[in-house]
Amino acid sequence: ETVIQTVSHNMKMFKASPLIFLLIYSSTGWPTHRVCKSDHLEIYYRSCDPLQDFAFTLDSCSGLTTDSVDIRVATVLRFSIRELFVIASLVVNGKKVPLLSKQLCERNHPNLTFCGRKKGEHIYFEGPVSVKIHGIPQGDFDAVLEMFNEDWRTIVCANFTILSH
Repeated sequence: ETVIQTVSHNMKMFKASPLIFLLIYSSTGWPTHRVCKSDHLEIYYRSCDPLQDFAFTLDSCSGLTTDSVDIRVATVLRFSIRELFVIASLVVNGKKVPLLSKQLCERNHPNLTFCGRKKGEHIYFEGPVSVKIHGIPQGDFDAVLEMFNEDWRTIVCANFTILSH
């Protein structure tokens, strides 16, 4: 009988684990990830999607002052992507100032490898992204990057902190 009680107890603990994780997340949020750090520039991000974190890397901080930069992004889709939109904003005095609004995936013209992917699939993008930044002014900046599908459901959401000294 003690073996059965032990197994039953372990199963209850296993079922409680997701609930415990959710309670821990709700009090702390997702971790802050470092994208890059150099002598003059530091970039960090944190998922602003309450249900999901994602992975993002950048080859180096120094690559940001060129026309394009190599990135890697990975996540598991909570929603299918027939169309995908990206909105990038700078946060000024607590308000979002739009910098970029662009459609990345069109319904009948999938121009990126992850266009058309279904809910539950893992997406991974690695490659150059056009940034055309020719200098980052000194200071501390906050930016938000949001990606939505055709139903305006969040695919990826990130708050970036940029420290330029």
